[in-house]
Amino acid sequence: MSPAQKHKPLEAMILAAGRGERMRPLTDTVPKPLVPVRGAPLIEHHIRKLVAVGVRRVIINVSYMAETLIAALGHGERFGCDLIYSVESSPLESGGGIATASVHFQSDAIILVSADIYSDLDYASLLPRVSAIENGQIQSHFVMVAPTAGEPGGEFAVGADGRVHMGQPRMTLANIAVLATAPSRTWPRGERFKLLPYYQQIVEAGVVSGEVFSGVWKNVTTAADIDFLDAAQAASN
Repeated sequence: MSPAQKHKPLEAMILAAGRGERMRPLTDTVPKPLVPVRGAPLIEHHIRKLVAVGVRRVIINVSYMAETLIAALGHGERFGCDLIYSVESSPLESGGGIATASVHFQSDAIILVSADIYSDLDYASLLPRVSAIENGQIQSHFVMVAPTAGEPGGEFAVGADGRVHMGQPRMTLANIAVLATAPSRTWPRGERFKLLPYYQQIVEAGVVSGEVFSGVWKNVTTAADIDFLDAAQAASN
């Protein structure tokens, strides 16, 4: 790693622009990232875990009830980091959201997390992947989980060599990743598009590492998902 790279801030982006339709009527009055799960707003779990491993800049894309979300979180003073907001007049999907937020990126790699998942993954495990991207060894790193019955998923497989490929058995993207920032700087800003086609492209190029995570992970899409996580925590205490 060059001296210049060593002084670049450790950054993350949290995708938080979605409407949360399946969680209505709860999300009629509060943006989904602020819905309380296990004693704190969903997005705060991510922010605090990221700060705990040294992240000092967190870019958050916002759209639905953006002012409410920004007012609740502030600009990072109480978390010990800088919170930078990329405001979308209407949600731009994951690809468009990252492309539009790329004007705020100061590093060669970002930790990317969706606000609407809950996980006990230790984000410190992602730090070597940040270094691997900075050193040109990989272009991305995906955290994968076992498919959930009745839910979409099963996008890619992880080989014995730790590389992600298109084979079997297919695992599900956990919506936790580390991405090189250079490609996103060339994508169209302010346009709505998905991230998956880019993922497919780089997986086929063989430049993506991956891991299968078997700890607590939940895609929080309904009020029942919140109840499940809260009940599981209560049972473990």
